[in-house]
Amino acid sequence: MDISRLTAIDVHAHVLASVSEKERSGSDVGSLVNVFGKIPELTIPELASYYGERSMAAVVFTVDSITRTGLEPRVSNEEIAEQAAAYPDTLIPFASVDPGCGAAAVRTARRLISEHGVRGFKFHPSDQGFYPNDPAVYPLYEVIAGAGLPALFHSGQTGVGAGQRGGGGIRLKYSNPIHLDDVAVDFPDMPIIIAHPSVPWQDEAIAVARHKPQVYIDLSGWSPKYFSPQLVAQANSLLKRKVLFGSDFPALTPDRWLADFARLELKDEVRQLILKDNAAHLFGLVKTGRAGD
Repeated sequence: MDISRLTAIDVHAHVLASVSEKERSGSDVGSLVNVFGKIPELTIPELASYYGERSMAAVVFTVDSITRTGLEPRVSNEEIAEQAAAYPDTLIPFASVDPGCGAAAVRTARRLISEHGVRGFKFHPSDQGFYPNDPAVYPLYEVIAGAGLPALFHSGQTGVGAGQRGGGGIRLKYSNPIHLDDVAVDFPDMPIIIAHPSVPWQDEAIAVARHKPQVYIDLSGWSPKYFSPQLVAQANSLLKRKVLFGSDFPALTPDRWLADFARLELKDEVRQLILKDNAAHLFGLVKTGRAGD
């Protein structure tokens, strides 16, 4: 990937449409529409065009929560990886496997790495119904860490199940980022991305990211105008190399996110780090040194 041509790297974009079936009976997005309004459901080629027009790259993935929902993902990991391979200058394919599938999830992760070349893994503890520091999930992390790949974890509130009776069965407690502190200790060489401003646990996320060298925070899912003062202050100083641009497309578009981000009081060097250089370093898109040095 030629990062010199990129204005930004969006580390958080969902794939909600398949090229083979425009409408699938997969995971429901109805509650997300209730929270975010009408959202575009783009295929991988459409996403490649969308981000390419903006001179951006994007990390793309689905979410596999089959043990809780009984439903297959709307778009398979295999389709995402195979389709994204046609756009290596724009798309970075992550995979999602449901930890509740146990040994089968471990086998699937190995196969997705060896046969499909996925570049990382996305977890959603509340949607998938697990504590990230549950030792039962550790065999899955061993596969990811062994391949030198990052793991991205949803944190804080979620639009999934929002407004539904009983929150659609979603338990927010699983997504407290403090649980990732154990994972960071036990897998010190596995990069960890705490996704989203972790409302209502922002201080916990900041503490873990400051204390553990391999832990990052992505800023997806919230307009920057709603960022807490402590998150902005830390991103502008001690965490300037640990914070990543993410939109949470299609719930929030990069256009909307970037327009609000431009209004934050940040140092120019910090903007460049957040928008592109930190992610380029994390994903190994720069061969020597650290982007921005």
